[in-house]
Amino acid sequence: MIKYRKIIASLLLIISVTALWGFTKIDDDPIAKIAAQLEEWLSNHPLEKVYLQFDKPYYAIGDTIWFKAYDVIASRHQLSALSGVLNVDLIDDRDSVKKSIKLPIESGTSWGDFVLPDSLKEGNYSVRAYTNWMRNAGEDYFFNKTITVVNAINNAVFTKTNYSFSTQNGQQKINAAINYSDIDGKPYTGKPVSYEVIAGAKTIGKGKGQTDDKGNLNISFANISAGLLKSGRIITTLKVDDKESVIKSIVIKATSDKVDVQFFPEGGNLVTGNPSKIAFKAIGSDGLGAVVKGVVTDDQNNQVAEIITTHLGMGVFSLTPESNKTYKAKLTYADGSENTVELPKATEQGYSLIVSNAGPSHFSLRVLPGPIASTTVQTGPMSVIAHVNGVICYAGKSEAGKPFMAHIPKSKFPSGIVQFTLFSPTGEPLNERVVFVSNPDQLKLNVTSEKESYSPRQKIKIEVNAKDKEDKPVTGSFSVSVTNESNVSVDEISESTILSNLLLTSDLKGYVEKPNYYFTNINETTQADLDVLMLTQGYRRFEWKQLLNNSIPQDAYPAEKSLSIVGHIKTMGGKPLPNGGVKILSNKGGFFFRDTVADNSGAFSFNGLVFKDSTKFLIQARSAKDRKNVQIDLDNIIPQAVGPNKNAADMQVNINDGLSQYLQSSKALYDSELKAGIVKRPIILKEVVVKARKYMIPYSENLNGPGNADDVVTADRLGNCGGFLTNCLQGLIAGVTFRNNIPYNNRANAAMAIVLDGNFIDNDLFSDINPNNIQSVEVLLGPSHTAIYGSRGANGILLITSKRGRDAMTSYERYAPGVITYTPKGYYKVRDFYSPQHDNPKTDKQLPDLRSTIYWNPNFITNKSGKASFSYFNADGKGIYRVVVEGIDSDGNLGRQVFKYKVE
Repeated sequence: MIKYRKIIASLLLIISVTALWGFTKIDDDPIAKIAAQLEEWLSNHPLEKVYLQFDKPYYAIGDTIWFKAYDVIASRHQLSALSGVLNVDLIDDRDSVKKSIKLPIESGTSWGDFVLPDSLKEGNYSVRAYTNWMRNAGEDYFFNKTITVVNAINNAVFTKTNYSFSTQNGQQKINAAINYSDIDGKPYTGKPVSYEVIAGAKTIGKGKGQTDDKGNLNISFANISAGLLKSGRIITTLKVDDKESVIKSIVIKATSDKVDVQFFPEGGNLVTGNPSKIAFKAIGSDGLGAVVKGVVTDDQNNQVAEIITTHLGMGVFSLTPESNKTYKAKLTYADGSENTVELPKATEQGYSLIVSNAGPSHFSLRVLPGPIASTTVQTGPMSVIAHVNGVICYAGKSEAGKPFMAHIPKSKFPSGIVQFTLFSPTGEPLNERVVFVSNPDQLKLNVTSEKESYSPRQKIKIEVNAKDKEDKPVTGSFSVSVTNESNVSVDEISESTILSNLLLTSDLKGYVEKPNYYFTNINETTQADLDVLMLTQGYRRFEWKQLLNNSIPQDAYPAEKSLSIVGHIKTMGGKPLPNGGVKILSNKGGFFFRDTVADNSGAFSFNGLVFKDSTKFLIQARSAKDRKNVQIDLDNIIPQAVGPNKNAADMQVNINDGLSQYLQSSKALYDSELKAGIVKRPIILKEVVVKARKYMIPYSENLNGPGNADDVVTADRLGNCGGFLTNCLQGLIAGVTFRNNIPYNNRANAAMAIVLDGNFIDNDLFSDINPNNIQSVEVLLGPSHTAIYGSRGANGILLITSKRGRDAMTSYERYAPGVITYTPKGYYKVRDFYSPQHDNPKTDKQLPDLRSTIYWNPNFITNKSGKASFSYFNADGKGIYRVVVEGIDSDGNLGRQVFKYKVE
């Protein structure tokens, strides 16, 4: 926090303004007051951001999502020491969290992975990452990326859907034209299909039909539910033959062909007599930019400006509004339809805040008063402040009611979003304008290999040389991904990169379409388009009025430095019990013990803990007089609920479009591993209708799929039996008996294997498992369920899944007064990326190497000379290999470099 005070103190001493006219000398009022309040806010509310780099842009069921996390302080993007715990969620398009992990943040970085099991369905998913502290800013500022997950292994039916819209008898109709085909494009003709239209959890329509000779089926339904756009989908069941029916879930992304057009005067308002830029943004109901054109006319129907979209539904035109005149935009949409929209009314009072970003080295700032403002006597100076994430980089002031302008060097600002604000003499914010600064302050990453082309399976060494803008070597943390573009094609302008995210999208609440467009090929056109984007977006990290009135809400979520166990001890009657002793212990992964003394309110905490997920703790408390009649209540950090996804427009209706090569290569990889008997990925199940009873088992890691077992005992069947797990299960499972607290398969007359939360454990530990902490027990007896586990499952398996999250909160076992067990969410055990060593004699040379991700290294560090290197072997696939290096140095400078070489 001292750093921010130094920044502001230095600012007030060294601010210099190059005024062309109208400026007076800066003193401590009113800028000092605004700066002091901004400093206090930034000191108490430092802004934290998280960015994730992934190994590739999309995935298949059975793949692993690999990622590196960078946690930074927003003001200068330096790696953060504020938080020590990162939450990462995998969320489906129904806003259901499918996987959630905690990772330790060390020196501002972390890395992890998600395995995509067969229990997931193909579709749109999002990866969300945040710290507990970031929750104070709101979910809009979390990292969130939409990814496509396809089923490349056993997907028998592929769909392609086109939506159209019409109005019948005053009611809006949605028509879905669905085509069904196999992986080779052969249509399913004459197949019966039943369907449901779902909005949230509500069915708003259903019916039956049959595909035509081209595999097409048309479904029409009324748009009668507001929930359709947020969570609507069509669930279809196609009967392939008498034995198999396949279910497909199709997203309803748009509910009409209407286009919403909004207009944004520069600085926030139109002022009579002042020349103004007016940006506009046309958005379809699918959330994407739409093409419009038209003209602006005054109230005498005279044309005064032309409207035409220049990029992704956005554009800009100039207008000098006249007194007592109104203006309209006459719009023509892509389908030929027309509409007229009223422009914002011009005001006689107020000011225009105009910032030109066209110059290569300077901003041109102008403040123009309106007719009333220029004739009204005001006391005190007007002020202009420009800041980047709360750090003031420019300040100036001038006489009220007078025009003024300045040329401001862009070198004063770091790259990123700058917010200019005009304040009245009383400190009231009047106008705002955000602009984007593109300075050459990123890291210079030189990524090289020894040759331009290599052979399949040949070893390659990549060298990285990192320098800052002054060509000085830097030490930094970096990550690298290597893919074959022949299998993993990339839409470069749609990517979320360390630059597009940390410099642009992470500071905006709204959706930004194709963000890397503005960073891929920087030229006059892309920079002009970026300035139009800024005119249509608003920076809202804080509200000036709340800041200046000291009314910003207090932070509700503290920074989570480490894992912790926190709670209160009370009497059995619920009164606080001061100064009692509290102990925690665990024997998982070695014996662990700590003790502490509660404070006067009975509160206790164990901080700085490091433990893996599913670790069980025994917590014991005693009163200050060593009495056992103590109640223990734990304070849990409730996970963040899933809100609206600001990047929902990135969802794909036809998720397989453009991914045919990836589908084929992924299937080839799976088939080769299956043939060799080394399948590391889960068995992939077809999306078929299962007629047998299927249990919904939260958190299950059953390789057959959750609930796919010979029997399932859920928590409600176990009840509050108490004692040993053997006593709870005895008689509940047909074909299983218990001898000396060990389960036996009656048919095989042999001891069964025990799997706890996906891990095999010794049978002797079975009796130590707390029944009250169990979510479910899945019983695998027959070969159809045990085969996937190989020889270890030959005698049958009991799959035990522990309660987690909210379920675990209500599952404290009370062996005796003052004793509970608790299984909090711990750190995920990160997997290592496997890269075959083709020069190792033990490597099977006959096994095809068909990896889609050739190499992934989440953490390599450049030395004092700015250098680092890494080596790996190419796969069998020929083509262009794409190496993507991203990272941050110790001063917060960002770097990204894409390097390509041939494999032939």
